[in-house]
Amino acid sequence: MTSKPIPMLDLKTQYATIKAEIHSAIDRVLDSQQFILGTEVEEFEKVLAAYCHTKYAFGVSSGTDALLLSLMVAGIKAGDEVITTPYSFFSTAGSIVRLGAKPVFVDIEPTSFNIQADQIEHVITPCSKAIIPVHLAGQSADMNPILEIAKPYDICVIEDACQAIGADYNGLRAGSMGHLGCFSFFPSKNLGGYGDSGLVTTNDLDLANKISILRNHGQQPKYHNPLVGGNFRMDALQAAVLSAKFKHLENWTEARRKHAETYRSLFSSAGISISLSEFDFKPGIVLPIESGIGRHIYHLYMIRTKKRNALISYLKDNQIGCEVYYPIPLHLQECFQYLGYKEGDFPQSERAAKESLALPIYPELTYEMQSIIVETISEFCKSYF
Repeated sequence: MTSKPIPMLDLKTQYATIKAEIHSAIDRVLDSQQFILGTEVEEFEKVLAAYCHTKYAFGVSSGTDALLLSLMVAGIKAGDEVITTPYSFFSTAGSIVRLGAKPVFVDIEPTSFNIQADQIEHVITPCSKAIIPVHLAGQSADMNPILEIAKPYDICVIEDACQAIGADYNGLRAGSMGHLGCFSFFPSKNLGGYGDSGLVTTNDLDLANKISILRNHGQQPKYHNPLVGGNFRMDALQAAVLSAKFKHLENWTEARRKHAETYRSLFSSAGISISLSEFDFKPGIVLPIESGIGRHIYHLYMIRTKKRNALISYLKDNQIGCEVYYPIPLHLQECFQYLGYKEGDFPQSERAAKESLALPIYPELTYEMQSIIVETISEFCKSYF
């Protein structure tokens, strides 16, 4: 139905619009010959701290390292338990296990794909030391009840905001509500670098001091190590690229939000969108549902369909990109079998893993491209439902 492929993500088109700015930023670093941390990183950290509404921000080597570093700063160690969601990218739970701690999972809400806040307290034990809510796909988890639950137990709250830079929750920015916030600048993110990098945010001075020391091998001053840290430093080249791209972030975010509205309108006009409550007995496509408690920044546009595998094949046959996030919930991953979870333990996560599909939502997407995507899915529905 389309003569030109529509990719899941088109970074080449984005790069063409900012090429001169990117080259200028890279040249600035090359001229300085300062490649690790330094002025470029410091300036980027100031800008991002202000944007995330936090007092402190620290550039790090990746979103995964942001999570690992945050857990280290929180004092997580072998035998501790960290509560999180089984429906996330692997690094959320993987970072917990790398410190010898145990992931304890809580199922997700079927609408937002975020952790069920009202179920967290049921799994708290004396070993519970942290909670990692994930702001999946660009929409904040329901943070107020999570923070209220954590406080009397003195549990550290670490926001996995790797997909949610700029997302709001009741006027508060993702990454500013918990004790620590973690961001990823993987190239495919809304603010993506040209390689791996990430960010840790906090409003706590003591935590900020520990982050500063631990991200650089635990040394302060140089060659004096009061702590054992890691090599979690951000490259100056990534900071420079991200600083150049950051100037466009709000426009890109609003473009994503506009595309989400366009999808809603097109799917509605095509007569194939249904509510989640109708999903089990009526054919159609369930569209993303905004919680109404903040700004969704649409890192991903995730639909639900009973015929996902067939739809994926149909879209690919028509040269339309799509992606599954995530096909195997974490509690069913082979490496986590020792935790003792089994199929059926987290039904909402398991359903999402079988039914969800991400469609293109990048800023450079055009109305014509969205129309083709929806028309193609509409033709699929006529054939398969």
